Amino acid sequence: MKWLGVGAVLLAAGCGPTPAAEYGEELFRDPTLSESQYNAFSCATCHATTATQPQDKLYAGLSLYNVAARPHWWGGYETRLLDAVNFCYTAFMRGVTPLAPEDPKSRALYEYLVSISPETQAPAQPFTIVKDITDVPRGNAERGADVYKAACQDCHGETHTGNGRNTEFASILPEVAKDYGQLFPGIPAGLVFIEKVRHGRFFGVGGNMPPYSQEALSNQDLGALLAYLGL
Repeated sequence: MKWLGVGAVLLAAGCGPTPAAEYGEELFRDPTLSESQYNAFSCATCHATTATQPQDKLYAGLSLYNVAARPHWWGGYETRLLDAVNFCYTAFMRGVTPLAPEDPKSRALYEYLVSISPETQAPAQPFTIVKDITDVPRGNAERGADVYKAACQDCHGETHTGNGRNTEFASILPEVAKDYGQLFPGIPAGLVFIEKVRHGRFFGVGGNMPPYSQEALSNQDLGALLAYLGL
């Protein structure tokens, strides 16, 4: 497993030593893994840890079940697990300095990821980013409501109000379309929305949203979401 060879450790937490994997799971679910005051994401925001994706969630990231047993990550762009973690850490969790292999947090995260990787070898997972976006047919709005709840609501909160969103920096949907109209005059708001969903923070309209790959969100579900949002 390509993490620069870190091993099992015990880390002090609370009143006594905590097994590294247990501490790593706490870090996995804690946005304060990143020291940025502007970060609201934890690893668990974008990743399931089970062999199959939960039916009520559409995560931006792939499931991390067996992640430590894969030959590479991020569609082959990263060949060390720590580098794959640090891509998320710096790009989406606003971490300034990548996690170092000797950092106790790194070591604990590694042990946790190993603990959810029961196989010694597992196939790499596909991760297909749409390079050039195109419009998609609008789908069933009722399905779109389910997609919104599964993919968007944890971060953006309820539609129209943003109630329950995980940070005030998360845009309110679909009202953000008004901003799109000013930023991109003449371009349909739905097309801008697709661009943001497919390219996330790399679209360059602010925020640190991760991109939704084709595997994470189908065009059919995206079309249903657009119909629900009226875009």
